[in-house]
Amino acid sequence: MTSSKNEVHQPFLENNGASALSPSTEQNHESSSELETVLLDTSLPPWSRLRLATWIETKLLFFLAAPAVMVYMINYLMSMSTQIFSGHLGNLELAAASLGNTGIQIFAYGLLLGMGSAVETLCGQAYGARKYDMLGVYLQRSTILLTLTGVLLTLVYVFCKPILIFLGESPEIASAAALFVYGLIPQIFAYAVNFPIQKFLQAQSIVLPSAYISAATLVLHLVISWVAVFKIGLGLLGASLVLSLSWWIIVIAQFVYILKSEKCKQTWNGFSLKAFSGLYGFFKLSAASAVMLCLETWYFQVLVLLAGLLENPELALDSLSICMTISGWVFMISVGLNAAASVRVSNELGAGHPKSAAFSVIVVTACACIISVIAAITILEFRHVISYAFTGGEVVAEAVSDLCPLLALTLLLNGIQPVLSGVAVGCGWQTFVAYVNVGCYYIVGVPLGSLLGFYFKLGGYLVRNDGRYTYANNYFGMGHLSN
Repeated sequence: MTSSKNEVHQPFLENNGASALSPSTEQNHESSSELETVLLDTSLPPWSRLRLATWIETKLLFFLAAPAVMVYMINYLMSMSTQIFSGHLGNLELAAASLGNTGIQIFAYGLLLGMGSAVETLCGQAYGARKYDMLGVYLQRSTILLTLTGVLLTLVYVFCKPILIFLGESPEIASAAALFVYGLIPQIFAYAVNFPIQKFLQAQSIVLPSAYISAATLVLHLVISWVAVFKIGLGLLGASLVLSLSWWIIVIAQFVYILKSEKCKQTWNGFSLKAFSGLYGFFKLSAASAVMLCLETWYFQVLVLLAGLLENPELALDSLSICMTISGWVFMISVGLNAAASVRVSNELGAGHPKSAAFSVIVVTACACIISVIAAITILEFRHVISYAFTGGEVVAEAVSDLCPLLALTLLLNGIQPVLSGVAVGCGWQTFVAYVNVGCYYIVGVPLGSLLGFYFKLGGYLVRNDGRYTYANNYFGMGHLSN
């Protein structure tokens, strides 16, 4: 824990002083100081102090979280829409897109997003401490490291077919999934640039422009995907290539915003050779961030790979992917709150406001609980029809319906956990969270799921009295265990 703290604060010594404040920047710092003042004002009655502090923090969180949630939801919708387009080509295509998107693509997503979380910690605390010139340097350092990592990840994408077959997946599904994955190779490098830019902007509470950019790109993505898949007939490869193109549109638009916006004048001073110095120290924090998030996102990948080993893997992957996609909606909302929590905590710690940082944790966790309860009730209400957005198959639809009660239960936990991870990122506690994730996911979750699903034969398909197959699956923790 001590080493993590030193790693977080030591880079600030590279800066010689604070930059001049823009009006919007000054307003953010004044709001933060107001919250700390209220929390420390013992002359106010406790209830009045709590009510006033909650109002101030809720406003700060709303203007951060609402656009951030919108960004993550739209980006997730782009991936989900690609999966939907693939699913309407056929069940094999849906299984292939599910395996490629969740089984392979999430490997790169988790690794690069995790490494990008170092920018979230360092930029957030540097911004709170008014070390503005360092934000651009951190952005460039992270982009360099993530791009180099992307080169290595490309090898995984190129050889994904033999990898999937080696892991026991069906050769037919592995071949189709490989075709889909080849079109996602450009997306790797879009991730490598996008995640540092995204964290750079979020650290300054600049999230609304990214929301507008993502919304416009989504509309373009849907139109191009429809043309590529159904009109031109490019199939799976066309669907994934369009997804890669859409991510690059977002990257380019956000970088143009950084170059042109007055809000980034103090934090972006152009390309600097300082970005190539201190790369090893930055890599250590990036690696800790990557391990923390990868242990979580790779868990989903393990679930998909295990589902592909069950009897009738096509149906298993279809039903599993739909449930995970539904869960992903709530997860993306939580990730948006995660980003807001990380920014709030890191900014307050950087500004020397420990009371405000602690209070922010309480408020954002309460918000996550409320949203998770609403989502769980909604899933239960629409459990019989929700899967038809992905496929017209009645067997898959009934399998998803069987899963929804247990899925709704896990949404309650799945909505809170990412928020707490965001708090840890804001504090620079990535290593500690990595240990927690290892214990929960890999020492308990995966072995227990495999034991129940394979050894006790609970992972198969049950024939009902009417002769139809159904996939009855328990959603345990974040994993799917058959019932």
